[in-house]
Formats: sequence, C-alpha cells, structure tokens
Amino acid sequence: MLIYSMSVSVDGFIADRGGAFGWTAPSQELFRFHIALVSALGGYLCGRKLYESMLVWETDPSLRDNEPGAAFADVWCAIPKVVFSRTLHSVEGNARLAEASLAEEVAAALDGTDKDVSIGGAGLAAAAIELGLVDELRMFRYPVVVGGGAPFLPPVTEHIALDLIETRTFGSRVIYERYRRARDESD
Repeated sequence: MLIYSMSVSVDGFIADRGGAFGWTAPSQELFRFHIALVSALGGYLCGRKLYESMLVWETDPSLRDNEPGAAFADVWCAIPKVVFSRTLHSVEGNARLAEASLAEEVAAALDGTDKDVSIGGAGLAAAAIELGLVDELRMFRYPVVVGGGAPFLPPVTEHIALDLIETRTFGSRVIYERYRRARDESD
C-alpha cells in the first residue's frame, strides 16, 4: 500500500503560515510509535522539503546520542528513498532523485518491496491523492489550532470515501487516526 502519514493540527495543517512545525515534536511514547511504523516501511517517496528536513537523521551523529534517536536513525537510514525535486541535482544517504513520473515511481517503489511504501511532503502527497494512488491516510492530530499554513490534504474535485480502521490517543493528547481508502466492488 501507499501511505500518506503526517502530523497535523486540529484545523488540518502540517505547518503554520510561517512554515514552522515545532508544535509537532513527539513525546517519547509517540516517538517510539513512529519508530515502529517507519521500521515497517519498504520505501519512502519524499518532496524536497521533507527530504531536507529529515536528512539530519542520516548526517548528524548527535541524534544517535540516545537509544530512541539511534533506533530511529537506524530505521530511517535503512529505508530507500526517492526524492522529487526540480531544484536538487544530487541527494545524500540512502536516496536517489526521481527519474520518472510520480505514478511510475510509486509503481516501482511498490514493486520493489513486499512492505508498504510511504509518501510525504504536502505537494507530492497531494499529487498522489489526485492520481488516486494513496491507499491509506495516517494523521497524528495535535491539539493545536494554527489558523493557516500548509494543508494536510489538497482540495479535491470528487469525494474520497474512507474507512476509519484505527485510532489511538497518546498520553500527550495526540490522536492517531488511520483511514483506508474505501473501494467499491468495481475497484
């Protein structure tokens, strides 16, 4: 499956109007949950901004100074990543620049593993949603209203039916919501 998973404010934004997302810092409990989810992935497709913000996990040894940080860095570094960018000419770590269309890269990533693949970055995920490629949405809903910024979901022209398949509330009051795209009998 192709999964789109991000932290989001109650009003539906992954970053505020200034591009800040410091309000998404996870508690220890939530960080361990993220480690488990990421370790189950067979690939990751990311936009440039997400790639650049996550690159520290592959390049900054100080993030390995504690057990959870080292565990996350290990699983993040192990995942093959495809980076979509019009401005980058090279990437570091276990990553390569996308060479084909989004649909072709998604198909190749899914064909290249027996695990789920995740997609991240609001613009890239929006394009995948518009193409009907995203099978599952996973939201970590933080108890904050930011009033604007980068939306988690794009505007859509047709309804997308979803089935709620899992919820969990963490001690930090963050609510994890997992939705699977509802398929009708003809799909």
